[in-house]
Amino acid sequence: MGGIADRLADVQQRIAEAARRVGRDPQEARLVAVSKTHPVELVREAIAAGVGALGENYVQELVNKREAIGDAVEWHFIGHLQTNKARQLVPFCALVHGVDSLRLAEELDGRAARLGRCQPVLIEVNLSGEGTKFGVGEADVIGLAQAISRLPNVELRGLMTMPPFPAEPEDSRPYFIAMRVLREKLREAGIAPKHCAELSMGMTADYEIAVEEGATLVRVGTAIFGSRDAPNA
Repeated sequence: MGGIADRLADVQQRIAEAARRVGRDPQEARLVAVSKTHPVELVREAIAAGVGALGENYVQELVNKREAIGDAVEWHFIGHLQTNKARQLVPFCALVHGVDSLRLAEELDGRAARLGRCQPVLIEVNLSGEGTKFGVGEADVIGLAQAISRLPNVELRGLMTMPPFPAEPEDSRPYFIAMRVLREKLREAGIAPKHCAELSMGMTADYEIAVEEGATLVRVGTAIFGSRDAPNA
């Protein structure tokens, strides 16, 4: 189907339609276009077509693309972040989606303090228990959220998850429902609403289901940029 502009328009339309199906304002679900392994030229094309936020899985790739493109878009880090690489992201990263330990949050806090800024983050949740995925288990989310919310230079914004790759989009729905329920548990535990407002969930295979179940950020790559050799986003 057409080029990047056409594919982007299709994804945006599908997001809006999914939101309306469940009575949500389409503006509540933001698109993060995942450009990992794709060249800068395609990223520029996506920005020209209207992409406002870009997500990358690898620190060096994000840094390189940001150096080439600048801050015309928000830069989101959506992969697994090693503590020793946190310093590279803090100067400019709009949102770190994959915080899965207090140690990493404290490193981000320290780096942000040195720069006089506050680093927005999400807690990555591993609902499936898959050993190949990062993230904290559901039972540990409240304690980690409480600890992170006390850090002065890190701003907890919510939660992120990546369910098992679905054979059918509907296969992901139980995980997305569980995330919405978990967000409510955070609020019931006294976590301020601002610290659990975001739900980053849904990719090319299931983003419409994610929007129906409350996603505020969907991370879509293949449906916008086309296929690639690396695993689908």
